[in-house]
Formats: sequence, structure tokens, C-alpha cells
Amino acid sequence: MAATVDTRDVIGEASLGELEETLRGQLVRPADPRYDEAHTVWNAAHDKHPALIVRCAGTADVMRAVEFARSEGLEVAVRGGGHSIAGFSTSDGGVVIDLSPMKGIRVDPAGRQAVAQPGVTWSELDHETQAFGLAVTGGLVSSTGIAGLTLGGFGWLLRKYGLACDNLLSADVVTADGQLVTASEQQHQDLFGALRGGGGNFGVVTSFEYRLHPVGPTVFAGPVFYAASDAASVLRGWRDLAATIPDELTTIANLLVAPPLPFLPESVHGQPALAVIGLHAGAVEDGATAAQPLRTLGEPIADLMGPMPYVAMQSLLDPLWGPGAQNYFTSALLDRLDDSAIDALLARHAAGTASVRELHLYQGGGAMGRVPAEATAYAHRDAVYVLEIIARSPERNGFEDHADWARATQQAMGPGPPAAATSTSPPNRGRTR
Repeated sequence: MAATVDTRDVIGEASLGELEETLRGQLVRPADPRYDEAHTVWNAAHDKHPALIVRCAGTADVMRAVEFARSEGLEVAVRGGGHSIAGFSTSDGGVVIDLSPMKGIRVDPAGRQAVAQPGVTWSELDHETQAFGLAVTGGLVSSTGIAGLTLGGFGWLLRKYGLACDNLLSADVVTADGQLVTASEQQHQDLFGALRGGGGNFGVVTSFEYRLHPVGPTVFAGPVFYAASDAASVLRGWRDLAATIPDELTTIANLLVAPPLPFLPESVHGQPALAVIGLHAGAVEDGATAAQPLRTLGEPIADLMGPMPYVAMQSLLDPLWGPGAQNYFTSALLDRLDDSAIDALLARHAAGTASVRELHLYQGGGAMGRVPAEATAYAHRDAVYVLEIIARSPERNGFEDHADWARATQQAMGPGPPAAATSTSPPNRGRTR
């Protein structure tokens, strides 16, 4: 555990006083009673202690914080929702630019566009856009901030409407020299392309402008759970259905440890299982027809697919992914899912010991695959499947063994992004999360 930083050891008191006077938001120091709460992030694998936390009330505060960090030679970490798996939203001894107080949202229902500030979460954005039956591709856990995921993330609408970054129309960005620019297809095009899939390495985004789509408010969606004994045949059936699944239907096959939820039989709690989860972005009756084959791949343990509010599907997984646990995520790209790959996935899942370990298989293609690889920083448009590997534990003790399992699984399943891209301990690069 890192020692608490005495800010006065690295920054003069006069400089701190001057900074505080020029902020509309709050300056939180290690001695402040608010510090313990302010420095804690969602992923407990990162217990870092920044020298300062600037809780920004607006863009002017962001510009001032960047200017101050540059003048003092301090590392910058940028926090949006604070969900960064890799810990990019905190720093030891640096300055955290905390955007979570910036919650503004404006929806233009006629133009099907929305503008949102970086402290907004997906549940908050969905609340506003669903008032008009509109949505944009968002995260699978609605407490996640929009900022980090927009700059490179998946969601339930990816096959119909692409990645979150594919629906970004413009972004206001404070650059490393403290200047505010607007990046779009018309201006600062290189920066705009880098932001879409490249993460928050290129500046601090203070506003996102999105293209919205007609979705909901009721959709056909939900999970179907199958027993581990049927997992191989269900995965083969899910793979074989891929060619016939319409773009409106985004699905995930998830090897997991069955959580102790009331709709699952007690006999399977804590045991390996398989969930096939999907959301149809079109008419409910069309969704029922398209999703029906997913519900008959075997004998379900539990079938929760059906008509539900879009916001309910967006928040369905929230209770399982609260703050305070140790998390390690990494990923791999699969160009095929033959029987040997399925066998390898099952073997790797069985080899893990984490109380929560999941192997998510996202089917690619659709709108995500139709964007040219060179159009955005997310170049993996031809990926047939994206595998997300998750190890999660409430305890620090033994967690490194779980992270080793995740790394070994990525290496076993073939080529993909480097593990450090989503590991628990890469260097901070000022990413917004």
C-alpha cells in the first residue's frame, strides 16, 4: 500500500493556495476529510494516493488543472466514472483531474443527437435519451462512466449501430498545453480519429456529442442460462447461428461461475455455467423471433429473455459489478471458433479459481465490422469474435494468481491486444475513465 503523500513536500503552499482560488470546483488534498472517498476508485486492485485531486466544476477548471500539473511537472490521471480496469483514473503522487461533478446532458430529439459532459454515467445518459425512445451504444454496466467507454468500448447495440466511438460526432478536448479544441470530421481530424478507439491518451475530453438511434423504450432482451454439462454443445450451436443472426441482435456467450441469484437454482450457485445474453434493437415481436433459437440451444437452467425496458437491460448486470473488488480484465481477438477453440475455452475456464471468472465472447460483424479499419483508432474491425477475460475477487490475498490465470488464458487463446492494455498495473497515461 502506498504511503499517503504530503502535498507540501512536492508543491509549495502558495502555489496550492493560488490554484484553489482559481477553481470553481474543489481542491482535495491528502489531509482533507474528503480525501479517502475522493481518491478511491471502482477497481480495488489500485490503491493509489495522488498528491492532489481537482474536482472540476467545468471546462475552465480542467484547463487550470492541466496548466498547474504541467507547471509543477506532475503526472496527470483523469477520472470520469472511475471504472478504469487498468487504473488510469488514479495516480501515486500526481494530480487527478476528477470530472465526475460535470453532469450536464442535453438531448436534441428532433436531430437525434445528445451532448453530455464526462462525469455522466450510462444510466444517467440512458435516462435522458430514453425519454424520447433514443439511445447510443453504451456499456454493459450502467454505473460505468460514458467517457472511458466512449473512447473505446462495446455495448448491446454494436451490431446494429456500431461501437460507442462510431457514434461520436465531436468532442471538446483540453490538450496537454491547456488549450480547448473541438475535434470532429471537420476540424482536428487526426485527433478525432485517435480519440475514437485510442482511449484518453490525447487530452481531457470535456464534452461528447453523440448520434442517437431509435431504440426502445421496450426491447426484447435478456439472458438464458445453461448447465456446464451442455456448454460445449450450446457454444457450438451459438457459433453456428452466427451467420443467420440479424444485425439488430447483439449477443454474448459468457462462461461464468453461476452467481447466487434467486432465479437460478441453488444447486448451481457457485458452479460453472454458460449464459447466452442478447438484445434486439428493433421491434419486440421481431426480437422474439430472432432470439428464439438462442433459447433452445439446450435445456435452459433459467430463461429470462423477453420484453423489457431498454434501461432495465442496460442495468441488468449492475448488482454483480459494484465497487470494492479486485479486478483484472484482458482480451483477445479470435478469427474462428472451431470445436478445438471451444474445448480450449472450457478448459481455461475450468482451470481458474477466482470466485468470479468470466469468458465473454462477443460476436463481431454487423455495423461494427462495416467501418473501415483506417477510419478510427479501433482497427480490429474484421474480428469475428472478441474474447474478454475477467478475474474478480473480493480479497487481495491470492488475487495475483487469478490475474495470472487471465494472462495465461489470453496467451492460450491466440493473438490479441497486449495484456497491459487492460491489466491492473500498466503505467498511467492520463486516460479518462
